[in-house]
Amino acid sequence: MSYNYNNSSEDYSYEDDEVTEGALQVWRTLPERIRQDPSLASFRQEHERLHGDVDPLPSEDAAVEHRERQQQQQQQNGHHDETTLTAIKTTPVGVDTTGGGFTHIGINVTNEVGQVRVLDGRDLDNNNEDQHDDGEGHSKSKLKKYLIWFKIAILLVVWCVFTAFLMSNNEHVDQLSLISVPRNGSTRVFPITTSTLQRIGLGLRGPFRLQENDLMLNDSLPLPVVQIQVVRTYYDFSGDEIYTENAGKLWQLDVVYPELIDATKDTKKQRTFELSPTDPQWLSQGNSTQLRFEFTSSIEGELPLQLNVDESPIYKRDGVIYAAVVLCGLYVMIIWEIVNRTFAAIIASTLSVGILAALNSRPSMATIMGWIDVETLLLLFGMMILVAILSETGVFDYLAVYAYKITNGHVWPLINCLCLFTAILSSFLDNVTTVLLMTPVTIRLCEVMCLNPVPILMCMVIYSNIGGALTPVGDPPNVIIASNSYISKNGVNFAVFTLHMLPGVLLVMAQTYIQLRFKFRNISDLQFKDSPEVEELRHEIHVWKRAAASLSAYSKDEELVRQTLMKKVNRLKRSLKKRMTAVIEPAPNYQQTLANLQAKYPIRNKALLYKCSAALLFVISLFFLHSVPELQRLSLGWTALLGAIFLIILADIEDMEAILARVEWSTLLFFAALFILMEALTELGLIEWIGNMTEGIILGVGEDRRLMVAILIILWVSAVASAFVDNIPLTTMMVKITISLAQNSTLNLPLQPLVWALALGACLGGNGTLIGASANVVCAGVAEQHGYKFTFLQFFKVGFPIMIGSIIVTTGYLLLSHSLFAWH
Repeated sequence: MSYNYNNSSEDYSYEDDEVTEGALQVWRTLPERIRQDPSLASFRQEHERLHGDVDPLPSEDAAVEHRERQQQQQQQNGHHDETTLTAIKTTPVGVDTTGGGFTHIGINVTNEVGQVRVLDGRDLDNNNEDQHDDGEGHSKSKLKKYLIWFKIAILLVVWCVFTAFLMSNNEHVDQLSLISVPRNGSTRVFPITTSTLQRIGLGLRGPFRLQENDLMLNDSLPLPVVQIQVVRTYYDFSGDEIYTENAGKLWQLDVVYPELIDATKDTKKQRTFELSPTDPQWLSQGNSTQLRFEFTSSIEGELPLQLNVDESPIYKRDGVIYAAVVLCGLYVMIIWEIVNRTFAAIIASTLSVGILAALNSRPSMATIMGWIDVETLLLLFGMMILVAILSETGVFDYLAVYAYKITNGHVWPLINCLCLFTAILSSFLDNVTTVLLMTPVTIRLCEVMCLNPVPILMCMVIYSNIGGALTPVGDPPNVIIASNSYISKNGVNFAVFTLHMLPGVLLVMAQTYIQLRFKFRNISDLQFKDSPEVEELRHEIHVWKRAAASLSAYSKDEELVRQTLMKKVNRLKRSLKKRMTAVIEPAPNYQQTLANLQAKYPIRNKALLYKCSAALLFVISLFFLHSVPELQRLSLGWTALLGAIFLIILADIEDMEAILARVEWSTLLFFAALFILMEALTELGLIEWIGNMTEGIILGVGEDRRLMVAILIILWVSAVASAFVDNIPLTTMMVKITISLAQNSTLNLPLQPLVWALALGACLGGNGTLIGASANVVCAGVAEQHGYKFTFLQFFKVGFPIMIGSIIVTTGYLLLSHSLFAWH
């Protein structure tokens, strides 16, 4: 392929006939700021020639205006800079030091096509190529190389382990048997083939009464039950029965009334029986033994059941240890950034499935696919498409400038408005949707004010989780709790839920604000460490390298675009040294800065904005209607997908590849792997172990302090556990424990205080770590797509202390209102 060079050896362009239609398709998948860069001008010109000006490109007036400024700059400097960052102007972030404002010099960067964007940046680890290498640097490089090989070796060992487990064991298939239990106390016997077992698993499907579903016709009638007992029988040489004993604890299940059997959906119940050892006295003379299940029902009629027997169930005590090891391994990989966050989740989930295979409980592929919460992935996918199309209108830039205007450029008033708006929006929308909408605005806002977006995004997502705790529809744990029929029938509706959560949420918001102001008491903590120019170039290098890495050398078209991008990366790296000595002009005043920003960041495509507004109005309206039980026809996932399809039809988007390229697939894959991991850890017994420990501690306390201890245990266990494991399976387990505690007549515990403790703990606990809540992961993924990455430790240092403070404040609120004043 040939290049057309001009005076500078770095500036080049492809001939128009070199740009094929395939290369144009690759070019259209790139981010907008890269597509419009002068380095890719030949692609843009060819696209305009073939397809017309369909991209929201800068106006001709802006280009002419920029060329005039560029000529003036060249006359002043006497030379042409190598990069596209040719005109530098300074803009202030604030004009005084009162009311949260501060004086800071920011830099606007104008490229060769008239685009103006405010300098931003991020800390990168990929710009050390130009540093001088000395003896110490050589030793560090050598140590780093050894660490890389050590990491590869460890990961290969883990790969070999779960590969061997998966290859050596088949999928576990339940062998179902259909039995009928006779009426009125008659016993049905089901023999067990193996007589020498330490434990045995039993799975049943039948018309069982759900704990949270009141199906009683008359409270005065006794509830029908079915009892299952494992019995061991000893036989002599002649085959005569000589002794029978109970080999395990009795299992009793509530059954619906005979009139409701046909109308009741089958429910699955599972139990692992720990079997007592055989009596050596009866085996001393060579007698044989046999195990069997004995089913006894009190129902007035025959009870049909499906059962499967697992003669090698998972030993939950060992399973909890394996689950803890896998979870710790995941956090080690994420905290120290050994591998990419998504790849770490894939490794951990695959290892957990491998452990299940080693324990002879390998799930089938259909089971694994069923573990993935498709509704959540559908919600994320639909909203990502909506946000990607909406970003083309320039509304995020416009809103950022508007926020800068109403706060007069003062930092903390702006952060307060941002966080308060996010919290209110998260109360009525799910916080994942809120974060998807607010993260681009927050990033643009930080770029306008020359602030580091990372700490501001952390503040925003923390308030999103707090606001989501207010209503039954704000956060997934609240949805699980409020949608439980037993809880709703005991007086917990939308209004009651919101009323009891409101004081706690308001107190937590005030406490969080104090902690955040103390954490970021130095305004420099919200700024970049290096100069804005250096950070801008580092950010540019990262964005271009990321775009180049997304293309492969598989086809000639992709290779053509990729080489163009890498040329630009090399030029930016060389420019990084020169920018160290650039002279920064004095900053203009606030009004001049605001005028410049308003002129440079208008709405680029009003027609598309109207169409996006119609789609968002449709989606948000259905989100609000979803809180009404009678109108819950569509799930949140379906609503987001229908909204995305509606917008694609309205906008008449034909190039789907460009839209799909902006979907954060890494985040979606991370969630899918995390869902599989948490379900596998549940199979290993981790969630059940947490629940049993919680219930055991509460049952072991005296009656006079039982409510106080129950509130404390449920609140703190759910909060700390939600910070480190997914709060959806945890909340599902804790709801069952909460209901069983309230239904236990000997404990005499009210239900509502336990529900509030669980809701506040599960929602606020998500602020503890980066993967503690879905909103955290989504925010990190969108920020990384924009070129800003915050690590697990960065979030942990901010979020975990705030989570502890929130739970302390919530503890005081719950104990005061329910243990002391008995608000319930």
